[in-house]
Amino acid sequence: MSRHASTGIGIFERVSHWSAAVAVTVALFLLPGCDGGGSGVPATTGSLQVGLTDKQSSQFQQVVVSIREVRLVPAGAEDAADNDPRLQVLVSYGAPHAVDLVALHLQQEILNSVILPAGTYSQIRLILEPNPSGQTLPLQNFAVAKASPTVRIPLNLPGGQQAGLRVAGEFRVQAGLGNSILIDFDPTTAIVPHSNGALSLDPAGIRIVQTAVPLTSFGSLSGRVVASFRDWSSAIVSVVPQDSASASATGAIFSNLSGNRWVGPFSMFASSGIYRVHVRASRFAPYSTPPLTVVSGVETPVGDLLLIPSH
Repeated sequence: MSRHASTGIGIFERVSHWSAAVAVTVALFLLPGCDGGGSGVPATTGSLQVGLTDKQSSQFQQVVVSIREVRLVPAGAEDAADNDPRLQVLVSYGAPHAVDLVALHLQQEILNSVILPAGTYSQIRLILEPNPSGQTLPLQNFAVAKASPTVRIPLNLPGGQQAGLRVAGEFRVQAGLGNSILIDFDPTTAIVPHSNGALSLDPAGIRIVQTAVPLTSFGSLSGRVVASFRDWSSAIVSVVPQDSASASATGAIFSNLSGNRWVGPFSMFASSGIYRVHVRASRFAPYSTPPLTVVSGVETPVGDLLLIPSH
């Protein structure tokens, strides 16, 4: 059961190349013209590149969503309507933009790059084209299971067919800089089966990952953050290069109760190299893995990372 079915993530496991995956690091290239040209006037905007990726799925051979619009939500406006002017439009499509997410495993489709007011953002709205009512075809959002490759199963949207998927996860647009985030869709947790055979989308299975620089090719370190007997709501997961103190990617994850343990799956993306995975969660001691190798184009499992109560 998801504790965050109404808020997402945890943010964002593909017909064009979307990709990359929750987050607070700074891109390293300057955005020309945003620093006041040496006039002493502080920059008030930064650029943001947003890509979409997907975690590998053992159950589905297709997961198709049709996007009408993507909006970025400043901190404090989490409950605003989808058309609230405070929400920044990342991209708006004249016709629904259909994407097969499964085709994006360790691939990236760039949704857009935009200039935004600098500051903290806490949510992404993925506004999808609704499925037609009744038996009308074609379906706009659907999944195809590997066990039944000829059957398209509708993906129902939470909160009503017109509502945007509210993907939670903090990221920052740094003034005068280029910034980069990835929306990581995990079919294992984002697609919820029901007893009647229907499927629905849970934004808690979609995560936001902020990267220090835009990634052109990358691999992933994937696993689960686990705590026994003590619940936890969210955690910040980051990957830090072996010879650096600064994270190359950071993102928030959210927990679900599984048996007697609170579990949160994660995938962190990075270019080839050696990294440590760091985890921070309230009321638990910080966790750090031994050095782990990332290989571009490869998903490397790291197993369960067990949180220990701090007191």
